[in-house]
Amino acid sequence: MKVSANVMYLDSPPAQTIPVILDSLPVPATFEEREMPRRARLQIDLILLAIEALDLSGSEAILTTASELELQDIIKNRVNLWRLRSANPLRRFSQRRSLSVVEAKALVVIASYLARRMTVLIRQLLLAYQQLSEKQLSMEHHFRLSDYLDRFRKHFRSRMNPRRSGVIAYTSDEKLNDLAISLLGELLFCTGTAGMQRFWSSLFDGEI
Repeated sequence: MKVSANVMYLDSPPAQTIPVILDSLPVPATFEEREMPRRARLQIDLILLAIEALDLSGSEAILTTASELELQDIIKNRVNLWRLRSANPLRRFSQRRSLSVVEAKALVVIASYLARRMTVLIRQLLLAYQQLSEKQLSMEHHFRLSDYLDRFRKHFRSRMNPRRSGVIAYTSDEKLNDLAISLLGELLFCTGTAGMQRFWSSLFDGEI
């Protein structure tokens, strides 16, 4: 049964039906914009990119989870999802349209749910990274971690615009590996009690 409520949001059209689950992500009182800041759009897309690198069916899982959480009115299909993620200014085909607060909430909820399902794997990879680093061994000594890093690098390079200054900083494998590992830590941050709220709040750091 669909659970929803008509809620008047300052950041959405008056008649829009907002899924109740999004109410758990309040907008800071001092944030007065209707659209998400640049850094938040970038961060949400990178988190989803890390999920896709962890899970071969990650893109499909995003859409499936949207349906399971009754967010399909916001994330309607694959094309719509691509347009939302193209609000990331570093994308090759970055959209001029921004990301509304409601759309950002939906993506944060989905990312957090998917991260929670992969908590064991994320912990295993972070532990493997720590152990390999302590022994000064390359990441190739752990197949699953090496596979994740390889897929993340390929996703990043195929989707981000190499002429953007924010992308030029990640031209080397080492820099991209560092980013991928950092995102693993952020995914772990999304799991557990109130992880979704912590991730959401972090998107406004330095913006208000």
